Amino acid sequence: MGKLIYTVITSLDGFVADEKGNFDWAEPDEAVHAFVNDLERPIATYLLGRKLYETMVAWETMDLDEQPSVIRDYAQIWRTADKIVFSRTLEKPMSARTRIERDFDPAAINRMKESADREISIGGPHLAAEAIRAGIVDEYRFFLAPVVIGRGNASLPDDARLDLELIDERRFGNEFVHLRYRTAGSRA
Repeated sequence: MGKLIYTVITSLDGFVADEKGNFDWAEPDEAVHAFVNDLERPIATYLLGRKLYETMVAWETMDLDEQPSVIRDYAQIWRTADKIVFSRTLEKPMSARTRIERDFDPAAINRMKESADREISIGGPHLAAEAIRAGIVDEYRFFLAPVVIGRGNASLPDDARLDLELIDERRFGNEFVHLRYRTAGSRA
């Protein structure tokens, strides 16, 4: 059985982007990126909201010739994973191994988890909020950036209670901190 994992880079006050949509403060350095790559390597399928997909699809066509090894590595991870984009407006996929779903169905995601032999990642705070509210997220991986932005796009829904157990933590030289939690009482 696969786990559904929500991974997010967030400000200390819980935002993925400021109120103008900027997230330049969230760019990981090489050490954080390498760590993320190792966490993402077991992911078989990415569940993505439209906005995050439109940001991430650059990994599909990026010229890798002049890029550092951590960038080339992540591009390979992205390109080999299946992607499901939840959108009512996106007409067609812009990447390989991608399909579009119009509606998010927690029961369908649970069936996917039951049949999966690898991990499933959910990304985009609005899509993740639906999964969080439905109680189907098994693990949370927060990368805290050393910045407070005041307001913007929240990483977690404000109407859900989460009882979590800390299972890992790591501090990086660039002052980022990784916190890994599992849903209280879950297997992981």
